Amino acid sequence: MSEVRIAAEPRTEFGKGAARRTRRAGKVPAVLYGHGTDPQHITLPGHELMLALKTPNVLLTIEGVGSGSELALPKDVQRDPIKGFLEHVDLLLVKRGEKVTVDLPVNVVGDVVAGGVVQQELVQVSVETEATHIPESVELSIEGVEVGTQLLAKDLKLPSGTTLAVDEEALILQIADASASAGATETEAEVEAAEAAEAAAAEAAEAEAEESAE
Repeated sequence: MSEVRIAAEPRTEFGKGAARRTRRAGKVPAVLYGHGTDPQHITLPGHELMLALKTPNVLLTIEGVGSGSELALPKDVQRDPIKGFLEHVDLLLVKRGEKVTVDLPVNVVGDVVAGGVVQQELVQVSVETEATHIPESVELSIEGVEVGTQLLAKDLKLPSGTTLAVDEEALILQIADASASAGATETEAEVEAAEAAEAAAAEAAEAEAEESAE
């Protein structure tokens, strides 16, 4: 897994105005919590934090807090809904050897059989793993899997030291009949086209009625 060192500064001003001033200075307000300790309000360098967060479940070594450094995982990242810049980050304190629950992407490997199509229900899955050895993903092989087969969470290939944190019977994906799937898609398209035509006809009729009334 990726581990990034990042320097923090204590945050003593609060509220929307203070947060805006912090962001204008190129920093991001954050809170560090966990292990029964009082939350620590800090700021982090915006550009470095943005680059670090490009890696899912990145392990951050937060320097400049307390008497040394702390290990933390991003738990809640708030971004501006329009511009996308970082507004605030919640960080969870962790320790080496400690187990944490995180969401990992499901990496589908192998080729689907002829005449089959993959219908994926879950693109990520919750697992419990060591905080300092979080895998990048979990694998699910579809090589040679027959049409009509469902693959469940228990079929995932989990790295050593990682266990499921979801129901092992949770559906990850199924191999459907490609021709049947194409037929269903065409039917949906036909229904949508018919609905659009009906709506257009209704609008035309309404417009004609308004003109007659005038």
